[in-house]
Formats: sequence, C-alpha cells, structure tokens
Amino acid sequence: MNLQPLHILENGDRLSRVEFEKRYHAMPHLKKAELINGIVYMSSPVRYYRHGKPHALLITWLGTYEANTVGVALADNCTVRLDDQNEPQPDAVLRIMEQYGGQSTISADDYIEGAPELVVEIASSSVSYDLHDKKAVYAQHGVKEYLVWQVLDSTVQWFSLQDGAYQLLSPAEDGSLASRIFTGLSLDVQALLRGDARQVLQNLQRRMSTPQHQSFVDSLQQALR
Repeated sequence: MNLQPLHILENGDRLSRVEFEKRYHAMPHLKKAELINGIVYMSSPVRYYRHGKPHALLITWLGTYEANTVGVALADNCTVRLDDQNEPQPDAVLRIMEQYGGQSTISADDYIEGAPELVVEIASSSVSYDLHDKKAVYAQHGVKEYLVWQVLDSTVQWFSLQDGAYQLLSPAEDGSLASRIFTGLSLDVQALLRGDARQVLQNLQRRMSTPQHQSFVDSLQQALR
C-alpha cells in the first residue's frame, strides 16, 4: 500500500520556511503558526481576557495612530518573512510604508518581507517565548521596537533596539511610554492595564496634537518616493 505523506504542521517540527509555508497553506483551518529559528510553534485556542480583549485594545490604540499619521500602516496577525528560518505571525505590526522610507516591503504574494519598525505581542507571562526566542530573532533582524504585554503579570515592556540589542524604554513622569520611532505614539500603561480604552486614547490624542507629531508626518511626506 502506497501511503502519501501528510503535509501538516505540528509543534516542534523543524522545517525550512518554504516547507513551513507549504504545510501551512495545506491547513486552511489553522489560524496561527510561526516558524522561529526553524522550529514550528502553534498557538492554543485564544481566551477572552488573556488575549482577545487585550488584543482588541492594542489594535484600537494603534489604529487610531495610523488614522492620524499618513505613511504608516498597521497589520493584525500578519505573517512576516524574516529569513529562511524565521516566519513569525505577530499579534500586530506597525510599519512605515516602503514608499515613505520604511524598511519592510510587501511581496508579490502579499506577505510582509523584512523587519517592521514596531512589533507588538500579547504574552500570558514572562515565561512566554515572545520574551525569549522571538525577542532575540526580532532584534537580530532589526525590528526597531518591540512591545510585549504580559497579561497575567500585569506588565508592559517596550523595547528599543540600540546597538543591536533591546533596551527598555523609560517611562515619562506620568508613567506613559512613547515610541522613539513613531513620534506621538504614546501609551498610558496604567490605563491599558485597567482596560480603560478612553484614557488610553485620550493620552494618545494629546501626543498626536503636538508640533512634534506634525513634524514627523511632514518628514514622512518629504521621504515619499
């Protein structure tokens, strides 16, 4: 009897990116799988308070910034091709579009290729591979900023790539964190942890109403090619 091999993904598989994509495409029911250092990681079913609700709040925050900053683009759960051994699927990415001078592109088959400027992940806790293997991969490939919300630990860490290594951003006097890449992208961390979407957006709106944010928008327009 001639048995054909099953082209499926399983946690821990060691695959090339080409084989990973082949098997992923053969499993249309699968919602999320990632390739990190050649190893397949598949997520568990997504819970409401541990992931779904936090994810929605971060997307609302980032989407508001995108709507007010021409030249940047938000993507939700979008596959990112970094190299032949790494193809993560971050919870969110915020990128400067390539025509505005960004460092990533969109491939002919509609994937992000190269490192987005900002990657956002929601992790259950500090033991998650988001803060270990994936963090190292993102730094290696030049993701300029990396934000991780550890939901169970009630902690938000925002890293900035400095000389090839991630350094934690320091909070402002009011406790908020602000991007070094996307001027005006400010996060009221305590409001976020409370789930207070209104306060999160009010903080963001204040920062986007400054001359500094307008100067950033102007600089993106000047880079348009």
